[in-house]
Amino acid sequence: MKLGRLNHIGVATPSIADSVAYYREVMGAVEVSEPFDMPEQGVKVCFVDTPCVSTALDTNGDGSNGTQIELIEPLSEASPIHGFLEKNPLGGQHHVCFEVPDIAAARAWFEGLGKRVLGPTRIGAHGTPIFFLHPKDMMGVLTEIMETPGPSTGSG
Repeated sequence: MKLGRLNHIGVATPSIADSVAYYREVMGAVEVSEPFDMPEQGVKVCFVDTPCVSTALDTNGDGSNGTQIELIEPLSEASPIHGFLEKNPLGGQHHVCFEVPDIAAARAWFEGLGKRVLGPTRIGAHGTPIFFLHPKDMMGVLTEIMETPGPSTGSG
C-alpha cells in the first residue's frame, strides 16, 4: 500500500452558496461544480477545483490535476455534517481524501493494521467507491480513501 494522490479536502459549511462566493471572491476560484444532493449520505456537495501548478504533475496539460475542495452542507438535522457544524458553526476542515488504485485492497490493508473503518465501502461524490477511517487511528484526521476515478467518473 502506498500513499496516493491527495484528491480533496472536505470542508463542512452551513451554506455552499456562501462558501462558493468566498472561494470565488477571496481566493480567485474559477472552476466550481454545480452543487448536488447526496441524500443517502445526508449532504449537498460541491467541488472547487484548484489548478495544478507543476507541469510535471499536470498529466492532462490543462491544470486539471490539482486538488479539489469538497464543500459539504447538511441536507437536514439528521446529517452527520449537522453535528460537526453544531460544534463548529462557521464550518471548517472535515476530512482529507486520498486516492488508491484498488479500494478492496486498501480496505484490507488498513483493517490488517487494526485501523477502524467507519461503515461499509460505498459510492462517494466522484462516483467511485470510498470508505472513511476513524480520526483516532489517523493522527486525529478523519481520512477518506477513494478509488482513483477513471475518465468516465469525472475529474480527480
